[in-house]
Amino acid sequence: MEYMVKMEKITKEFSGIPALQDVDFNLLPGEVHVLLGENGAGKSTLMKILCGVYEPTDGKMTIRDKEFTQLSPKEAAENGIGIIYQELSVIDDLSIAENIFVGKIPTKKAFGISIVDYDLMKKTTEQLLLRVGLNRKPDELVSQLSISEKQQVEIAKALAADTKVLIMDEPTSSLTDGEIEKLFTIMRQLKSEGVGIVYISHKLKEIKIIGDRITILKDGKFVATKDIATTPTEEMVKLMVGRELQSRYQGSQQFDSEHAPIIFEVKHLTRKDEKVQDISFQLKKGEILGFAGLIGSGRTELMDAIVGSEPIKKGEVILNGKSLKLKNPYEAVKNKIAYITENRRETGFFPNFEIWRNVSISKLLNDTKLGGLSGLVNRKQELIWAERQKENLSVRCSSVNQNITELSGGNQQKVIIGRWLAADSNLFIFDEPTRGIDVGAKSEIYKIMRELAEKDKGVLVVSSELPELLAICDRIAVFHEGRLNGILMSDEATEEKIMALATS
Repeated sequence: MEYMVKMEKITKEFSGIPALQDVDFNLLPGEVHVLLGENGAGKSTLMKILCGVYEPTDGKMTIRDKEFTQLSPKEAAENGIGIIYQELSVIDDLSIAENIFVGKIPTKKAFGISIVDYDLMKKTTEQLLLRVGLNRKPDELVSQLSISEKQQVEIAKALAADTKVLIMDEPTSSLTDGEIEKLFTIMRQLKSEGVGIVYISHKLKEIKIIGDRITILKDGKFVATKDIATTPTEEMVKLMVGRELQSRYQGSQQFDSEHAPIIFEVKHLTRKDEKVQDISFQLKKGEILGFAGLIGSGRTELMDAIVGSEPIKKGEVILNGKSLKLKNPYEAVKNKIAYITENRRETGFFPNFEIWRNVSISKLLNDTKLGGLSGLVNRKQELIWAERQKENLSVRCSSVNQNITELSGGNQQKVIIGRWLAADSNLFIFDEPTRGIDVGAKSEIYKIMRELAEKDKGVLVVSSELPELLAICDRIAVFHEGRLNGILMSDEATEEKIMALATS
């Protein structure tokens, strides 16, 4: 059996701490080999070694007939290895075409000098965008695109190279069901052309649809390689996390919609740009209220208006009986509203800060006066807050002095939640809270949400994953084209009913 890639006894240490220990992995031509494991298991680290981003501490790699002890990014690319990272790497200030050709701009001769061949860039980009199903023009700025559209640009960029081994790290985390199916169509075509695909995903339903084999990692160690078709989902989960997972996260008593007191309310809210119109709903004590709808339906747009990121044309926001007139997110923080945004990298955390600074920042803003002009910084106290949240949320890190960018996606999300817990927030808004997070970390975050609701904190959850909303929410509000189209109780809600409201 001739492997396209064979990695043997791969070990990687960071500052003496092992991230990978004697891991074996191989890839066949024309297969989708899934890498599965909890956040922090070492999946992305293993693939970054294959791409030349990291140098292994020990082990060897064979790419077709060539053996390496380490690779540079240039050598990896020359050997046909390409990667689509979980965190988007597009450049907002460049056009779609410029992003696709960054580092490899085509040129042509004109009057004896080399100039950029914009016609070729445009023609090739149009073909790639058609292939990935993105209805945009090549000269449009990436800053004008949604997260899902940026993801499609990443895919097109990978397809532009002569890639023989394509690594996809959570490629569907920002895509709709229709866009995911389009991606799977592209992947099947690449398989038929002999391209080997390494697929990192936590969506077990997807894995069953698109994967051929699966390799499971846990705590940086190899657990097993199995055929997906003959491996039950329950066995995958058990191998990955070592325990059974709870499927429902309702409170100990059924939520009493009729008699529970109101803790948060929105009345007839319309944004100035009218992306959401005439929205009214109530959040009651002890409940988790979910928000469903297609991408662009107005869910996130509503949350942005609630926290003051976008101006309101009319309407009222009321928290614990107090009417709020929030002009910016700083005022939301001062009123103890927590916003865990859908894009961790761009708006969720401070990448230049350590864990402790990321945890303490909102608490400090709450404690300052005169718009932040007055107040003292106490590093010792900030470290205490961070250590407390590290223990409370079981954040996996070497210490709170570690930079947040060195953590897995699930642990980054826990740090963000810890920031708002340290600030003693009263309303928690979770927007796509488990995007790019493994099932084990999801289970922990769902538990945190339920505990918040049981402590009389307000909890709003925006999610594109219907099983997630059905598992954790007491009621589900469904959006369609900027309007609230209906609210379902958990005991009556189904995926079919939600989609019916979301599409009509």
